Amino acid sequence: MVRLGEALQLIGQSAGERKMNVPLLCGFVPLHLETFVKAYLTLRFPGTDVSVSTGLYGDLEGSVRRARGSGGDGAIVVIEWSDLDQRLSFRASAGWKIETLDDVVAQVKEKCQRLEVGLAELAETMPVVLIAPGLGLPPLTHMPAGQASSLELELDVILAQFLERVCDKDGIRLVSRAALDLRSPAAGRHDVRMDLSTGFPYSVAHADAVAELSVSCLFPALPKKGLITDLDETLWKGILGDAGVDGVSWSLAEKSQAYALYQQTIASLADSGVLVAIASKNDKEMVAAALQRSDILLQSSQIFPIEVGWGAKSEAVGRILEAWNIGADSVVFVDDSPLELAEVEDKHPGIECLRFPSDDPAAILSLLWQLRARFGKSEIRDEDRLRLKSLRDSAAVRQESAAKLSGDFLARLNGKITLEAAGEDGRAFELVNKTNQFNLNGRRYTEVEWKALAQRTAGFLAIASYEDRFGPLGKIAVLAGHCEKQVCHVDVWVMSCRAFSRQIEFQIIKQLFHNTGASQIRFHFQQTPRNGPLQSFLSEFALVTSLTEGELCLPVEQFDRLCPPLFHQVNDKWTPLERN
Repeated sequence: MVRLGEALQLIGQSAGERKMNVPLLCGFVPLHLETFVKAYLTLRFPGTDVSVSTGLYGDLEGSVRRARGSGGDGAIVVIEWSDLDQRLSFRASAGWKIETLDDVVAQVKEKCQRLEVGLAELAETMPVVLIAPGLGLPPLTHMPAGQASSLELELDVILAQFLERVCDKDGIRLVSRAALDLRSPAAGRHDVRMDLSTGFPYSVAHADAVAELSVSCLFPALPKKGLITDLDETLWKGILGDAGVDGVSWSLAEKSQAYALYQQTIASLADSGVLVAIASKNDKEMVAAALQRSDILLQSSQIFPIEVGWGAKSEAVGRILEAWNIGADSVVFVDDSPLELAEVEDKHPGIECLRFPSDDPAAILSLLWQLRARFGKSEIRDEDRLRLKSLRDSAAVRQESAAKLSGDFLARLNGKITLEAAGEDGRAFELVNKTNQFNLNGRRYTEVEWKALAQRTAGFLAIASYEDRFGPLGKIAVLAGHCEKQVCHVDVWVMSCRAFSRQIEFQIIKQLFHNTGASQIRFHFQQTPRNGPLQSFLSEFALVTSLTEGELCLPVEQFDRLCPPLFHQVNDKWTPLERN
């Protein structure tokens, strides 16, 4: 939540070389809503020159149509009942005659159909977030105040069907009604005085809620990758060492159903690709037995790794982060002990530590919503389902490789790399925006910027998939750039940490030289606090010394001389759009 004064201060800080424009489209005077939207965009994109363009009063349909040519990075469309028929407005004086109510229904249905077409066309040019009517209808009918009328129900059905159709279209997202209800109770939304005097119908608190949810829906934060949980008084009620394997509980009968809800939530997150691990001070054999109970809702197959012992929690968390090969800032740690949370937070800056409120079922439910917010994603991809298995397999790869059982270990992996044009592949966009360790320059893209990059006529955009005898990793690397004469410029290069230790990065550069016919590759490099693995790779060719940003040149002769033997089978489906 941001106060109005704070929002005004944030707007004053909206400046930077990068520019962003977001159309805010509504049929009322945007007033405070515009202020809050710009403030939340500034918070989401610090150092960006943010502008919010608005439409014409009373003409939502026309504003949606005109916004197609605005070159926006994303549009926020706020609908109220007055936009569907002026007779549903508190500012109109058209009359609420019983004989005209059937015409109101027909008008709302027709307006929804036209808006559906306009929103679909707008979504072809930029992502669109839609906010459904949040204010109540005026007292139109003769029915008693506590009794629903057929008119209200019919209008609700028309609206629900419209929203369902619209949200099924590519590029359109709907702000959750449940989330809006939690942030802004219905009774406090309408500021009648402001509505009648200025044309702005929202209370300040409701404007803040609409702005926050619409911006987060339009530009969602990257979801967290992993959840580490404690066991006693967290995953189950009771102390395992005291109560025994059969003494801990998570059921209605034992008055511990809130723990079952937590288990169900974690299991659901694991199914969506979230990594789940355990860090517990406990007896290993007892934990193993408890996790094998037939009534447990989180299966041991969904957990990796399980760190059980009597050492510091921070040490267990450190081993988990190493096994996952991800940064602490991508992880949430849940424990019932404030002391354990503080100790882990002190040793692993960036990790988000959440207390499990074991004595408060209502607070546990609130925690579950927090976890959904941290890990939620709009789409579950094949790579999400492969993540846990690939990490287990990667651990096996590192273990076998470290053991140096054979000099031809990499050859025995039977690695297969598939290279193909990425186009507007959603996985490519996801990889570029969430990858940190093997990232050429840390550049992030909005959906509009990525779409423009994918559609450019000069240049290339490729994605690589990988599998070996340990199983498939899915799409794990993205490469983008352009060629000028005999020089290949690489602007984007990222690779998932799950693909490390397999020399895939060498093979990608080898294929880039082969496919472009370039005599040299120039990497547009920027050192970041997290891209050490990428720097290590470039150092293999003596490309990174004191240079922290700029172009790093790799001649083909130098690459051929220093590149190690490669054993991958390459399925090359990709040809750069511009070859020299």
